[in-house]
Amino acid sequence: MSALRMRSMLFVPADSERKLAKSLDSPADVLILDLEDAVAQARKPMARSMAAEFVTAQASKLGARIFVRINPLDSGLAMDDLASVVVPGLAGVLQPKTRSAADLIHLGHCLDALEARAGMAAGAVKIVPVATETPQAMLNMQGFAATAVPRLAGVTWGAEDLSAAIGAVSNREEDGSWSPLYTLANSLCLCVAASADVPAIDTLYADFRDVVGLTASCRASRRRGFRGRIAIHPDQVHTINEAYSPSEAELAHARRIVDAFATQPEAGTLSIDGVMVDKPHLTQALRTLELPH
Repeated sequence: MSALRMRSMLFVPADSERKLAKSLDSPADVLILDLEDAVAQARKPMARSMAAEFVTAQASKLGARIFVRINPLDSGLAMDDLASVVVPGLAGVLQPKTRSAADLIHLGHCLDALEARAGMAAGAVKIVPVATETPQAMLNMQGFAATAVPRLAGVTWGAEDLSAAIGAVSNREEDGSWSPLYTLANSLCLCVAASADVPAIDTLYADFRDVVGLTASCRASRRRGFRGRIAIHPDQVHTINEAYSPSEAELAHARRIVDAFATQPEAGTLSIDGVMVDKPHLTQALRTLELPH
């Protein structure tokens, strides 16, 4: 299981001095300095420099909280991104538009060399791929689960780029629910993350002003197995952190299950408050107690 705390991962445009400074006060578990979609082509060299300077300057204060979203590996920009930002203090790379597990392996090899150049410990920089943004990735998802990626710290998914790639008018049904392809992408993200024993991180909630909708969406997401969420605005972070943290009642119930099985280790099933619980409930209780709170 990943040791990184990733309930909330806040995107911060790497070319905005104001937003970088504001992010220092954010309660987000992870800051993602964005070199991809949030940065215009002409500003990418400046954004790389600003991201590297931010990592170097803030590493001691922020600890293992700074990620960078690079450009896609096939964009011709990713190697320049990595060469600039792999400096001491960088915790991880968000890899967009991943096509297959081979992309993760390739990125890992690049990081091996760049860490050595920077005098960093081998494997210090973790990887979180956006695993569903391309049609190729959707067809190759089994390969993600079958390939060992030591740097893997989590898996997230995305719908906007996938819908653009397949030529969809929208990724939503008329009632606002996800269309079937994106429901599948959501579910495959959960399965890949579980297979790798890392957190599944849910995709962004676009309407950052809709606190009620974000809250409901996060609660549903956590029930399904997601352990955190991408944030696109600082105002979303508090809601996300709260939604993906277990309540005191959940923690108390989980402790009762763990304590009951500890008292009767030979039991296959037990009754708690008139409800039968068995070993899967114990596994879930232990996972609940491991969640950040």
